[in-house]
Amino acid sequence: MYEVCVSAQFEAAHQLEGNFGPATRMHGHTYRLEAIVTGERLQPDGTLVDMSQLQAAVQMVVADLHYRDLGTVEGLRDINTTAEHVAYYCWRRIAAALSGAGLRTLTVRIWENPQVYAAYSETLVSSDGT
Repeated sequence: MYEVCVSAQFEAAHQLEGNFGPATRMHGHTYRLEAIVTGERLQPDGTLVDMSQLQAAVQMVVADLHYRDLGTVEGLRDINTTAEHVAYYCWRRIAAALSGAGLRTLTVRIWENPQVYAAYSETLVSSDGT
């Protein structure tokens, strides 16, 4: 199994709802997003995926989240903006951009700080339905 990862950072603010102590107040993070794709076969050019395609997908998401209050972002507005929910939101956006690339899985990790991340991973459906 081959694996490729692209990462990027963004600054964003949020506040959690529930029993999260001081995190229920507005606060910010320097988030790190990692998009990891896997696949069994390389393309004829010897790559798993065109890195620029993966980078563009990651940068599209990062640009939409950078310097934002996550609670105001369409798709995150009506949910608790935990790292888990942010990871799933980013996964959906990146997965859509990679449709038909012949990849097996996409994992998105959202790091809130250097010691803590949440991730969402799922199998991608290729253009041939497998």
